[in-house]
Amino acid sequence: MSENSIPAFPLRKARVHEVCGPAALTFAAIAAASAGDQALWVRRARLGGTVYPLGLASFLDPSHLLLARADTQADGLAVAEEALRSGALSFVVIDITQPLDLREGRRLQLAAKTGQTTGLCIIPEGMGSNAAETRWHAAPVLDLEREDSTLMRWEIIKNKTGTFGAWDVRWDPETRCLHVVPPVGKRPGSEGAPG
Repeated sequence: MSENSIPAFPLRKARVHEVCGPAALTFAAIAAASAGDQALWVRRARLGGTVYPLGLASFLDPSHLLLARADTQADGLAVAEEALRSGALSFVVIDITQPLDLREGRRLQLAAKTGQTTGLCIIPEGMGSNAAETRWHAAPVLDLEREDSTLMRWEIIKNKTGTFGAWDVRWDPETRCLHVVPPVGKRPGSEGAPG
């Protein structure tokens, strides 16, 4: 993490969180990298494509990423629940395509607590579980001033234990650090910006 901070990031350990939006996969990769050690990514076979570990090398060591493909969402939830409960991994990501009922969400939370493992559900926008600790929206941001294609806006849209907020962030693949970036026109020293 950089010297700048986001109050709810890295994601709270032993809890399950959610992310949606066009940069949700990047958010998941950064969150997995922030958790350290081994991670599991569970994805439904019918979604097509797969997570390519070498494509995530700028975020985390590909040899630390395990992949699971499930035929149904129920199968994927069962794999994620067991992985969270085991405590053998530091992070579990699961792609969700259908709404979770409160029972399913609660089971994931209990498994994460038991295994002291962080979980993250990638969900379609507008969908989510009441059991989630936090829900984030992640989207790319066009910064014409700096021509930075890695800039993203992360926004907490649900938070059981804190406040809401939005941050512009940039991942530095060389240092593997997340930097909070002031919005365009709000750089330190500009009118109306702190600093």
